[in-house]
Amino acid sequence: MARRGVTTALSLVVVFLGVCLPRPAAAKTATAQVHLSALPRALVVAVSPKQGEVLHAGDGVVTVTWSLNTTEPAGADAAFKAVRVKLCYAPASRKDRGWRKAEDVLHKDKACQFKVTEQPYAAGAGRFEYRVQRDIPTASYFVRAFALDASGTEVAYGQTSPDAAFDVAGITGIHASLKVAAGVFSAFSVAALAFFFVVENRKKNK
Repeated sequence: MARRGVTTALSLVVVFLGVCLPRPAAAKTATAQVHLSALPRALVVAVSPKQGEVLHAGDGVVTVTWSLNTTEPAGADAAFKAVRVKLCYAPASRKDRGWRKAEDVLHKDKACQFKVTEQPYAAGAGRFEYRVQRDIPTASYFVRAFALDASGTEVAYGQTSPDAAFDVAGITGIHASLKVAAGVFSAFSVAALAFFFVVENRKKNK
């Protein structure tokens, strides 16, 4: 009986706290999904490498330029506050690679994984020289630029032709210093093994 009374009292306390304590604020509404297909192609984007040209990661330079499409009406860029430029896998380098899959919903898109630059929008045109980062893998690429509004949401875009992509040769070799380090550690391991073997033999012979 005493246990039932205690359990009942605890239940009443829990109910009381649940009623009296302020409820947590409702979760914020999920960020609206932006679809690439719904964005106006208001930017004209160009790059310096020619179709099929091979750049080397860590060394190659891509000059990217963008401007407002002349077909856009006056004031079409009034909401443009910044430009975000990305390096995107070309279709040939996405085939049978789900981790590079292109998606219409931008936050799910895996084709444009590499940021080139993000900078304030300058009316008319912009330009940026991008040195291909050392971690860019071997593949074919095109460039896509997004115009962002004050909240950082994509409101327009432009891109180079995915069918006129340039290539990047990634860094796949092992650096000489790594080979030296591996050799030193291997030699140390062999020496340590020999040392412990001798010690164990001496212990057994005593």
